[in-house]
Amino acid sequence: QVQLVESGGGLVQAGGSLRLSCAASGRTFSNYAMGWFRQAPGKEREFVAAISWSGARTYYADSVKGRFTISRDNAKNTVYLQMNSLKPEDTAVYYCAADLYGDARTVVPGTYENWGQGTQVTVSS
Repeated sequence: QVQLVESGGGLVQAGGSLRLSCAASGRTFSNYAMGWFRQAPGKEREFVAAISWSGARTYYADSVKGRFTISRDNAKNTVYLQMNSLKPEDTAVYYCAADLYGDARTVVPGTYENWGQGTQVTVSS
């Protein structure tokens, strides 16, 4: 399996930006579709964005479309989430996830086999 470690979370004012990173190790990174999910207190984990193994295809939740960008660097075994125009409702723990041989179109958390520990993003108003 692949091990995932997120970084880049923090506290930011509304309208600001953050870039999350997720470093992978243990298996061939390019065999995995990668996703970002988030979970706010008292809420279920929800899909944010996903990217195919090559980076050619990306998918976004409607709530972040136009503000967030997912990308990956297979040479560095890393996936990124650039978050712009942040809103207080973006506050959550953000998780990256890996789906072996997945096509990245699924928004169901259970499809992903491997998860990072999460990084906190807090957006103040």
